[in-house]
Amino acid sequence: MAKLLLTQKALVRSLTEKLGEKFSIMLGIDLKSSKSSEIFKWFLASILFGARITETIAINTYREFEKRKVITPDKILATGWDGLVDILDAGGYVRYDFKTATKLLEIMKALKEEYGGNLNELHNQAADPRDLERRIKGLGKGIGDVTTNIFLRELRGIWTKADPLPTELVILAARKLNLTKLDGCDEKEKKKILMTLKTIWNKNKVRDRDFANFEAALVRQGRDYCRKLRCDQCLLKKA
Repeated sequence: MAKLLLTQKALVRSLTEKLGEKFSIMLGIDLKSSKSSEIFKWFLASILFGARITETIAINTYREFEKRKVITPDKILATGWDGLVDILDAGGYVRYDFKTATKLLEIMKALKEEYGGNLNELHNQAADPRDLERRIKGLGKGIGDVTTNIFLRELRGIWTKADPLPTELVILAARKLNLTKLDGCDEKEKKKILMTLKTIWNKNKVRDRDFANFEAALVRQGRDYCRKLRCDQCLLKKA
């Protein structure tokens, strides 16, 4: 038993330290401040990450929005469709430029009308974690489960109602790493997997990291290694 616990501890540490940098931290977004402006920046980034594009393109495109100071609902609306397409193209978001420009305008309009452009207000009005997810998706048909999960993952511990269920990639990595035997076939199983992963984290915490770092690492592991069966290249082979 002791050997098993030590092995799991080493696994969690290796995973978190090698792959667990939060996406928001990479972008210089300070979610811990709880400021509406910082949370909005992460919301915008999450929308960009939500498409089937590379992490590099999403980051480059967010940097374009940042460089042009188009990082508030009002600025996005004022920039208009043509201006947004120009920003998206400059960031390499060419395949989804028209669709995303339309989506952003729709979402910003709804956010302004329903919550005064303040995502903290959206959170305050939500009754529970699932209602929070429904409200976020309700801002526009372009916001689906993937974008919502990306956005809320890194708000765990910052927004009290941010507690999304694990995604397919997290579950895939957790299964490959023998952290769970469940396949997450329904919501009940996903809740069990989330509880299991939280328990594992609480028993094997890494200094100066939190559960969101662990989850980010599982996302990358599932996306870059487990999903592509790149076992020979896995960063955790020697964990």
